[in-house]
Amino acid sequence: MNYSFLLESVWHPPLAFEEVAAHILPPELELQALWYSGAFGREFKLKDGRALRITQFGEWNHGAGPDFAHAAIEIDGSHFTGDIEIDSRTSDWESHGHSTNPAFANTILHVAFEPNLREMFVRTTDHRQVPELLISPTQLGDALRLPSRETAISIPGRCLQPLRKIPKLALERLLREAALRRASQKVARFLRITEAHGLDSALFQATAETLGYGGNSLPMKLLAQRAPISMLRTQADEAEAILLGTAGFLDAKFYLQAPEDTRDYLLNLWETWWKIRPNHEPVESRSPAWKTHGQRPANHPHRRVGGLSSLIREWSTFRRLAFANPFSIKSLTDFLHSLRHDFWSHHHTLTSNRSNTAISVFGKNLALELAANHLIPLALHENRFTYRDYHKQRHSAINQKIKRCGIRLFGSEEAAKPFQRRIAHQQAMLQLYHDFCLEDFSACEQCPFPEQLAQWR
Repeated sequence: MNYSFLLESVWHPPLAFEEVAAHILPPELELQALWYSGAFGREFKLKDGRALRITQFGEWNHGAGPDFAHAAIEIDGSHFTGDIEIDSRTSDWESHGHSTNPAFANTILHVAFEPNLREMFVRTTDHRQVPELLISPTQLGDALRLPSRETAISIPGRCLQPLRKIPKLALERLLREAALRRASQKVARFLRITEAHGLDSALFQATAETLGYGGNSLPMKLLAQRAPISMLRTQADEAEAILLGTAGFLDAKFYLQAPEDTRDYLLNLWETWWKIRPNHEPVESRSPAWKTHGQRPANHPHRRVGGLSSLIREWSTFRRLAFANPFSIKSLTDFLHSLRHDFWSHHHTLTSNRSNTAISVFGKNLALELAANHLIPLALHENRFTYRDYHKQRHSAINQKIKRCGIRLFGSEEAAKPFQRRIAHQQAMLQLYHDFCLEDFSACEQCPFPEQLAQWR
């Protein structure tokens, strides 16, 4: 038995579980970020059956009008350039007033995720019909890595300790296959972004998303998309102002609340920002909500954006280490941990006082998260890293999700402890939890996972 067969035997044919409600659509900004990252691919079928290919995803529109400008598409071999609008529902084209808004006259594609109950035509102010693409729930679920059924809090059912009694060698093989499955899914996502925007952009988005860990992954991802690395590297002197300004942090309220030394820092950035602001600052409706409360000081979004800006001038070195052959986690983490910034090495936020001791702008734990979730999967895929090397890597940080997985899979924190220190084991447990234990129902007594797992050798 292998991992794929285990999945197939547990979930197909569908079990006699109660039906659950459809997944709620994510916020529109998240749907737009997924689309722009190439999460759904490039090749589609339009609602009318014609073949669609996205040749250029365009760029984020910072002002009014469609979400993405300067895009290019092919429909049945014919080329079109213009704007792309992403809406949650097909009916949003009318309800949002796009059909009567001249700013949408150059729209070449309307993308939606929920169909309208009645037939309608998407038209511009000059009555030109706009091609329509409907992303299916399956496509969205795959992009979001949703479980095949409704996610629920772990219920201590009869399979509470499915890994506890498996022989050690069989358990190691199961964890290895689960870790490699997770890596293959993660590298597929990375490669989709690479295919859509290039290798540097994929690395920049992955780094920003990692820095956003703790509630700000989406805003950081949007920031990396709206201020792409290709542009920041050509405008290195303005890059820090662009990042903090686009994030919405070069605001008068922060200046008024800031200590004296921070005001000097903000004034220097403002001298750059006010000149280029119209080219970068999104309208309020396109701005994500940053999570600032309940955060550890080191996780504050001010610091995370500052940490991202510190990478710009060191990008060539960072890129070389990220894609090195062979890939070295130690070299990468040592480099990131050594990064320094005149301001952010001594401040947690734009309103905090200066710290007398230096603060790492990119800590080793964050570097390990970047490696585990993005760079190791890519290195494994490209044969720049072996599973043997992967298995050796340890991670001192154990978050609540890892602890929850351990308790569910092994029955207790103590039983799970030997498998919580290696990065590969952590990723394997997360995958097992995602593939099986998040599929909980009140009828979990019928789940065949324990019986199928008993056959694992």
